[in-house]
Amino acid sequence: MNEYGLDHLRRPTTTRPLLGLTILAVEDSLYACDALRLLCLHSGARLRRADCLQSARRHLRVYRPSVAIVDMNLPDGSGADLIAELATTVPRVPVILGCSGDSFAEDVAYAAGAEGFLEKPFANIGTFQQEILKHLPPDFQPAGIRPIRTDLVEPDPVAFREDMAHIADILGGPLDAKTIRYVTAFLHGVAVFAEDGVLSRAASELALAQEDGTPLIGPMSRLAGLVQDRVRDAVAI
Repeated sequence: MNEYGLDHLRRPTTTRPLLGLTILAVEDSLYACDALRLLCLHSGARLRRADCLQSARRHLRVYRPSVAIVDMNLPDGSGADLIAELATTVPRVPVILGCSGDSFAEDVAYAAGAEGFLEKPFANIGTFQQEILKHLPPDFQPAGIRPIRTDLVEPDPVAFREDMAHIADILGGPLDAKTIRYVTAFLHGVAVFAEDGVLSRAASELALAQEDGTPLIGPMSRLAGLVQDRVRDAVAI
């Protein structure tokens, strides 16, 4: 291994340009993580996953990945806090990327110290590869002419349903302002990935009501009903 966490025994190729890299995905959505799993599978990278800040910090005490992809909305805090830690820790994680379904989070990720940003849905294989490769030195680029892929990955619909079941459990418990913000951001991100416009709009309406201080019972009921519909439908997307 070198300072970029690249395994010298597994050199990148034109068809697997991320071969030799280990990517840590700090992402709580199983659906988004399945997309990352497929992107890494097509690109040659190893993938490890942490679903919250605490889990990510446990991972990082044991090993240093080549790339960290950090969701900006996590159940136990902001991904920006972890990005700031990674950006100042020595030895540094070589490539740090923020990710979110909300484009405004891009500026927050860069301010915290990220090199790049992946806006959800990041399903395009070529775009994913390029966003990582452009932050690596020339020595770690694949030799030869690399075809730019335009095909998309398709995450497992079962992972979408599991995400909905996770949120249904949260909605069935006590809810405070922080939990509601987490739920709306989570659902918006997953809905963008799944191209579920109805769910995305409902999450945005609840977030807006919370921000404006208007009654939440109507938007909350609509969102909870949509989540339950998707839990019951194994092929909701």
